[in-house]
Amino acid sequence: MAARLSGGENRLVSLPLSRIRVIMKSSPEVSSINQDALFLTAKATELFVQYLATYSYKHGRGKEKNALTYSDLSHTAEECETFQFLADILPKKILASKYLKMLEKEKRDGEVGEDEEDENETVDEDVGSQDQRRIAS
Repeated sequence: MAARLSGGENRLVSLPLSRIRVIMKSSPEVSSINQDALFLTAKATELFVQYLATYSYKHGRGKEKNALTYSDLSHTAEECETFQFLADILPKKILASKYLKMLEKEKRDGEVGEDEEDENETVDEDVGSQDQRRIAS
């Protein structure tokens, strides 16, 4: 199977085969790559990306805006079971100010949790020392 048609300018795959080869060779288990395997991997990747984009466009706000946005893709990755494996790669975007507030809240919650643990340890130590006094007397 050739990656190009006889004219040369019309391609059967849109993705650069050399880049796909580099990605495939980055795996330590791969020593050599058959040309057919390379072509099929490229074609399968194109079809997957096309399906993801089409699904995101149809089920997102793309129809309203007549455009596909990152938020459409991230919403699809989060909501559609088929694409949930992409949720870490396509997270929902948040503003930096909201992220900083979340960090501050987590820090406060962590400090409160640590304070409670310290109080519990202090109570346990007091009870332990009282038990030791009772045993000694």
